[in-house]
Amino acid sequence: MFPLARAAQSLVARGIQHTAVRAAHRKHEPTFHDKYGTMVLLGGASMFTAVWGYVFTSLNVEWGISPVGRVTPSEWRE
Repeated sequence: MFPLARAAQSLVARGIQHTAVRAAHRKHEPTFHDKYGTMVLLGGASMFTAVWGYVFTSLNVEWGISPVGRVTPSEWRE
């Protein structure tokens, strides 16, 4: 069984080496994320900030609406 396992390991290692050599010789072309990734990230962050800035400032939302001190318990009815 040992020679068979060693042969299988050798085939797997040779396949990995072949793939690595093939990838190393290929020219690296910039992908969409390489070209525009930073701009898309910054654009999304600015849109997020703009939309939530609008929501927080112009919708007149009452913040901190806690019932403590405003709600008084009613009398117990039996």
